[in-house]
Amino acid sequence: MYKIIKSLKFDDKGLIPAVVQDYKDNAILMVAYMNKKAVERTLETRKATFWSRSRQSFWVKGESSGNIQEVKEFYYDCDGDCILLKVNQIGGSACHTGHRTCFFTKIAVSGDTETIGKKLFDPDKVYKK
Repeated sequence: MYKIIKSLKFDDKGLIPAVVQDYKDNAILMVAYMNKKAVERTLETRKATFWSRSRQSFWVKGESSGNIQEVKEFYYDCDGDCILLKVNQIGGSACHTGHRTCFFTKIAVSGDTETIGKKLFDPDKVYKK
């Protein structure tokens, strides 16, 4: 076990949020959750590994889509209750919807929404839904 894990504060479900950021341009790509084993696997493999709250299972980012996140840097915040992964986003898209980032919906002052950027892939084809 990695010593770092003792410094992290997991919630009552054993999870900690992980913000994923592109290490080249600092774009925030996504947010997911990790448990202790996902942290260990990420540190061992240098591939972003998370815990799926809906499926109750591990998932390696890109295992289905090919859009792998190669971890370049691993940080945690001053309280130890949030992780920041700086990654090389292989394949260009971090979002399962086909967008580069999960944060593609902008809310204007008026309250109207705008989609920023275009889809890089068709999720129905990639995930064979």
